[in-house]
Amino acid sequence: MSDHDNNDRPRKDPGRTTLRRALIAVAIAAGLVAIGAGLYASGIYAPIAQSPDREPDEGRELAEEAAERREEWLAERQEYTNDPAANPPALPVSEEGYFIPNDVADAPDNEFGDSVRRGYEVFTNTQTNASEHVGNGMNCANCHLGGGTVPGSAPMWAAAVEYPAFRGKNKIINTMEDRIHGCFTYSMNAQGSPSGSPPPRDGDIYKDLQSFFYYMAEGAPLEGNLPGRGYSTPPEPEQGYSISRGETVFENNCAVCHGTDGGGRQDPNGRWIFPALWGDDAFNWGAGMHRINTAAGFIKHNMPLGQGGSLTDQQAWDVAAYINSWERPADPRQFRDNLSVAETDEQFHEHTPNWYGDVIRGDLLGDGVPGEPTEQPPSAGAPRHRDQASR
Repeated sequence: MSDHDNNDRPRKDPGRTTLRRALIAVAIAAGLVAIGAGLYASGIYAPIAQSPDREPDEGRELAEEAAERREEWLAERQEYTNDPAANPPALPVSEEGYFIPNDVADAPDNEFGDSVRRGYEVFTNTQTNASEHVGNGMNCANCHLGGGTVPGSAPMWAAAVEYPAFRGKNKIINTMEDRIHGCFTYSMNAQGSPSGSPPPRDGDIYKDLQSFFYYMAEGAPLEGNLPGRGYSTPPEPEQGYSISRGETVFENNCAVCHGTDGGGRQDPNGRWIFPALWGDDAFNWGAGMHRINTAAGFIKHNMPLGQGGSLTDQQAWDVAAYINSWERPADPRQFRDNLSVAETDEQFHEHTPNWYGDVIRGDLLGDGVPGEPTEQPPSAGAPRHRDQASR
């Protein structure tokens, strides 16, 4: 192009360009606001805010009633402490019959209270407060909703009084520290963390988490097996469970929060809003949630968020089967013991409903991991895990 061509080209007015850009930006912002208002009006965020079967202030009223009942229990306990002839304090329970835990906001203003608050922060924001030992996109509170307080979501006030306890998973008596160590190993996929391992034994993370659990469980009976503990698994439906049916349930109820690819959702700063359900950022193949029955129990009572109990037993089992039919980080025991997928399957996965070691969509589940373990598909014949031929 000649200099004459360059010189004759109309020059842009900087002021007009700036104004045009400003108008475009305003238009885009107005559009985003309109979209957000439309989504809000549609009720998409309502499940996150509160259960649809409750009036706007009912949740607050229930919390206030629970706080009053716990205050009554504390007074009854003090009276019984002062006078052994007085009536022993009754277990502080809600109208629904569930144990009422202490509120972290009421933790004492001393060293113990400081430890409780630190434990709560680790529990609810593990990504930040134990980041060196987290190898995925999970926080403890993703599987223990409401900061570990919600019945039917493995509340920590129920778990705290059950340990030490024998666990079939490792066939030894486990302390609470052992249990937390296992959660970091499997649910938090510590093998993929910056440190490559769970927190060091006897460290502050364990002590603070246990302070938090202990404080929440104040007044709960030892070995009480309290109502609301763990994940109550719904009966397996007569039709079994189906990956294909579960995919439909997932698309209609779960994808809006967890993404169509199950990869979860993050905010612009990279903080996790909704956890990944499969893939590199999810719990690994050793976590209890990879079992279809365990996931079905969690889903039935807690999902979609704020609408627990809205899915049928069949839907809960089906969507659990679908979610757990995708690859995820390795079972750490495979590398610890230098095992193949088939050997790991035989030793650790044979006795619960799960897809580990099965071939689904042409993929041997459990082999998509670092180290290229020897692939040993399951033996020929009918699949070990039922799916009603609907993968």
